[in-house]
Amino acid sequence: MERPIVRPTDPLQPLQFFAGVPGASSISVQRRLFDARFATRWFVGAGLDVGGGIDSLALFNELFPRISNVVIYDQPQGDAQLLDNVEDNSFDFLYSSHCLEHVYDPYEALGNWIRVVKPGGHLVVNVPDEDLYEQGVFPSTFNPDHKTTWTIDKEKSWSPVSINVIDLLRHFRPRVKTLRIEQIDHGYRHGLKNYRIDQTRTPIAEAAIEFVVQKL
Repeated sequence: MERPIVRPTDPLQPLQFFAGVPGASSISVQRRLFDARFATRWFVGAGLDVGGGIDSLALFNELFPRISNVVIYDQPQGDAQLLDNVEDNSFDFLYSSHCLEHVYDPYEALGNWIRVVKPGGHLVVNVPDEDLYEQGVFPSTFNPDHKTTWTIDKEKSWSPVSINVIDLLRHFRPRVKTLRIEQIDHGYRHGLKNYRIDQTRTPIAEAAIEFVVQKL
């Protein structure tokens, strides 16, 4: 069945609000509010939230006043690796939190994510840090659907499916300018790692790598 084209002017999908912690996007909002670049430079215009589901950036539109609209792209909308029903150069920015590790080919996925953003627009992407989240075990104890693990830059990883963010972004150097790569461990309690718990199911802990690129 052919899916409808997803466009920046699509109406906001019905949102669900949860009393608990639905995911990493919700946990990250407090941190993002203290970094003016999100509100003034990176989250500007119409955005596509790839993998947003019930934890979308759309839940927090009013906190980032330069956002005009956030369109959620999740399984009902299509394949996040292909975005084959999203037109080239159509969105002002793309946001994705903890989706890239679920696709079979992150290189193809990021290539398509870049494709749908307008020149000059930004992509803000989070993936789980393999040492903070998987903690030396693959398949992942906490999310068995993870198909890859992630690190910023290692010569050798314990994981058989590890991807270096720097290697990934180097592949796309002709198409994007890298603005930021950072391990995000806000609220993460490093002293608890021996207990092997998923700290991202608490209200404050992030265990991620965040990268921001600008499409050339």
